[in-house]
Amino acid sequence: MKIQSSVLVHLGFGKYVRSDQVTAVVPIEEDRGPGRRTFVHLQGQTNPIIASRAEDTIVRDLVQEPREVTQARQQQEILQDLLVDLGNVNSTVRRISRDEGGLDIERLERRIRQVLEN
Repeated sequence: MKIQSSVLVHLGFGKYVRSDQVTAVVPIEEDRGPGRRTFVHLQGQTNPIIASRAEDTIVRDLVQEPREVTQARQQQEILQDLLVDLGNVNSTVRRISRDEGGLDIERLERRIRQVLEN
């Protein structure tokens, strides 16, 4: 289990904290109710923040990689696979694809390399 660095975690009702500053997540047992579910302790602060979200939901958000990061990684892997596959296309098929189908494989390869380098 790894805390994601510098990711904002939603605590509910417009409250957000940086994930790497959370030191403890404690369920509220007394006077628990709407808007009062979890104490979130932060580094350098004496008093905890009261979160309206349940502790298990907050912990999941603390340790789970954001969906955008996961999607970006998957998209990068797909582009790398596509680049390898395009590299296996012979020159005759490349010429026919370009001249007859309007698909310039060399241009596509260059563009994929540019995206992967950034």
